Amino acid sequence: MFCSGYSLGIDIGTSGVRAVIMDNKQCIIAQANQSLPPSQPFYSPAEANESNEKEQPKIIGYSQTPLDWWTTLESVLFHLSERLKEKNNLSFDIITHLAIDGTSGTVLLCDANGKPLTEALMYNDQRAVHEAVQIQRHAAENTAAIGATSGLAKVLWLYKHNNEMLPQVHYALNQSDWLSGMFMGQFGLSDHNNALKMGYDAQTHCWPEWLVSFLQKSKFPISLLPEVLVPGQVMAKVSVSIAQHFGFNQQLNICAGTTDSTAAVIAAGAEKAGDAITSLGSTLVMKVVTEEAIYDNKTGVYSQPFGDLWLVGGGSNSGGEIFKKYFSQQKLNQLTELLDNKVNNKTLTMLNLNYYPLSVPGERFPIQNPYLEPKMLPRPESDSDFFQALLEGMADIETMAYKKLVELGAPYPKLVKSIGGGAFNQSWSYIREQKLGIPVKKAELEQAACGTAKLAQSSWH
Repeated sequence: MFCSGYSLGIDIGTSGVRAVIMDNKQCIIAQANQSLPPSQPFYSPAEANESNEKEQPKIIGYSQTPLDWWTTLESVLFHLSERLKEKNNLSFDIITHLAIDGTSGTVLLCDANGKPLTEALMYNDQRAVHEAVQIQRHAAENTAAIGATSGLAKVLWLYKHNNEMLPQVHYALNQSDWLSGMFMGQFGLSDHNNALKMGYDAQTHCWPEWLVSFLQKSKFPISLLPEVLVPGQVMAKVSVSIAQHFGFNQQLNICAGTTDSTAAVIAAGAEKAGDAITSLGSTLVMKVVTEEAIYDNKTGVYSQPFGDLWLVGGGSNSGGEIFKKYFSQQKLNQLTELLDNKVNNKTLTMLNLNYYPLSVPGERFPIQNPYLEPKMLPRPESDSDFFQALLEGMADIETMAYKKLVELGAPYPKLVKSIGGGAFNQSWSYIREQKLGIPVKKAELEQAACGTAKLAQSSWH
């Protein structure tokens, strides 16, 4: 029997896949997750310096294999099905709606059947600098397609650097677009949150004239871009083969998804103007709800529809990923405990070393500069102080981000809800409160997969 009231939200993050089943009261019924294979680095060509010695190549981008997403997601869903049966004596045929979120600006090219023809360039990939310069010359001011990390720049780079594949290329898709297509058995659909960084205009709900003209000059077929729907809108039913493969009901609705950061905002419960959410994951994402759309190409600020309001902000390349370069997980746990004890004993004092922590050169927001160098010197002798200085640097970036949004017309938040792994870090929360000057609170629901499950339920209404 086909029952209503259960949705499945899938979050494809940088390092893993998580799936959540939620009932109509937005309670989590079952969940499962699994890590993804690590992203593969892309190095800049070695260049000769003034002394004719070649400099060491630098990492300027990361890619992942799309089929790794699918095989990992398969494993997660089979595990989730087992948990649902064991704990609730239910099966996947109770699920009526499914939606997927993915990392913003992660793109690939595929053929008419959805077969990937390229690797997927990740959200923080910086290799498309030349393409970004060309876009900048033609783009309107109210676009999120500015910068080397934009989906548009990366799609153009992939098209330019895969000449042998061009006759087969049929779609340029975002991460969640492709995965949704795998469930439907049809491709070429997106949502207006993921499509923003490809140049979609969410205010007029179309691919804008400047983009069409620019792509014609660039000899990139506009037909490769997806049809764009509203997040949560039903796109199609699950394909028969996929329904049989996972045990879904054949009437399962596949809904248009969103980006991972937006899904996390939905999960956290942002609703009214002035509500702010900071995602403390591999990267930092700062968003605030506003009544009007705000764009600023100089600092990478863009807006996306959020019901009748707008979600304004941007993502920094700084974040938790950088800790992996310097500390093991065991060491991180020890250092966190040390700082937490200082907070509890009221002995933590600010170091104010003015770090700008980045794992590789290049920043998106609050500074838009693909060449920005990390600043993590001087390094204190103590690992504990170095760890604290990194946390302070990230808190400074967060503070700078919200102040920049205020300069552009957004309200300064009265409270910031935190999501992501860093939301559990007591000492980081304390440092952020000192820098921001406002309370910081961990969101009750902070998983992006929960937000996507809630998004899928929006089509019930």
